Amino acid sequence: MTTPSAETSAATSGLPEPGLPEPGPASPGPSEPGRTGLAARLLHPDPTVRRLAAITLVNTVGSGLSLSVGVLFFTRVLGLTAAQLGLGLTAAGLCGVAASVPAGRAADRWGARPVLVVLVTVNALGTAGYALVHSYAAFLPLACVVSAVDRGSAAVRNALYAQVLPADRRVAGRAYLRVVTNIGICLGTALGAIALQADTRGAYLAAILADAVSYLAVAVLFQRLPVPGVRRRGAAGAGDGGAGGSGAGTADATGRAAGERRRNPALRDAPFLVVTVLNALLCLQFAVLEVGVPLWVVQQTDAPRITVAGTLVVNTVLVIALQVRATRGTEDPATAARACGRAGLILAASCLVIALAHGLPATVAAAVVLGGVALQALGEVLAQAGGWALSYDLAGERDHGAYQGVYNAGTAAALMIGPAVVSTAVIGYGLLGWAALGALLAGAGLAMGPTVRWARRRGPDEAGCR
Repeated sequence: MTTPSAETSAATSGLPEPGLPEPGPASPGPSEPGRTGLAARLLHPDPTVRRLAAITLVNTVGSGLSLSVGVLFFTRVLGLTAAQLGLGLTAAGLCGVAASVPAGRAADRWGARPVLVVLVTVNALGTAGYALVHSYAAFLPLACVVSAVDRGSAAVRNALYAQVLPADRRVAGRAYLRVVTNIGICLGTALGAIALQADTRGAYLAAILADAVSYLAVAVLFQRLPVPGVRRRGAAGAGDGGAGGSGAGTADATGRAAGERRRNPALRDAPFLVVTVLNALLCLQFAVLEVGVPLWVVQQTDAPRITVAGTLVVNTVLVIALQVRATRGTEDPATAARACGRAGLILAASCLVIALAHGLPATVAAAVVLGGVALQALGEVLAQAGGWALSYDLAGERDHGAYQGVYNAGTAAALMIGPAVVSTAVIGYGLLGWAALGALLAGAGLAMGPTVRWARRRGPDEAGCR
């Protein structure tokens, strides 16, 4: 994503004008007129972030609604077997990984907002299309399309954030939006509980169609989002030939520039690719919370099963409370890398604590698991804050779509393979498996520092950023 200067942003996106006092991204700052007390503390002072937060809330309420009923909808309403569903979701995940890179490149070429509006609209139509599915042959390609546009839109959305938010406020803005994401999913899950309680075809269909409507609303809101005017790459050179009066030299330069534009700079940036892989390894932590902890609690500890629900509550509350604070100081790449290093060590400690719940009395085991999940949440917010900062900083102020597409592909790959890795390589080997996963997470976090130093030594020309 390309981010224009603060002056351009102020004129076109509703950001404060340059030179005027502006509250910092990580603290509420002075209350705006008409807002006092709780509202002043909860509402972000930046009007652009508030717009993005409203869009995020609509989107995640719909997502939480469909997530809570999705498995039962596919199995009970569409009649898929567990094996069919698992195979279909795996194929869809592969499509999601593959779609991230071209979606990011499309954002650089045609603009993040128009590409995002198209992808979200297709997502709405695809989600609504599930209501018309009556066979596995129809479900499989539709699931692949929905996953592809969903992961592609995630990459483009991150590119859009770089375009509408100044560089020094992107990470804090994303942290605020992640808090809103957690709140929205909680609200959507609560609504989904109503459909689960009704347990009828009509209730499940209503939940899925409500998610589709939320995507349409998001598409409209993104279309109305003020975006700074950005000159596409190569547009500046379109008329340069006449200025110099020379044809051959300018034509050669233009040809070389066109060749460079056709190549993805992020895929030629070796340090960035390593950072992408390291971040993907850190993202295995999400499978720990979603798959590893439930399986461990139920199969290998005496903790009551309600502990599983408690772990989700602990994680959600801590992420909401700590995510914005965790971004402080990550504006510098070296500091962001250190945040990832600390995150890796904390995540490793959480794995060991969770593993120690094996063989303990029920109450003690539950307390130990909850303590381990609390550590996981702390590592999570640090890893996310550091990862966001590095994904933007190492890209510079050009080709954000390409860089976010590659970075998002790494994350998507981790989210796809994470459940299989944790359920087999970790749970299957007990304490040894948890220790191995902890070592992997710690190593990935600590390796960020040397990799970022490598990236900064190379500079933008050698890294392929131009």
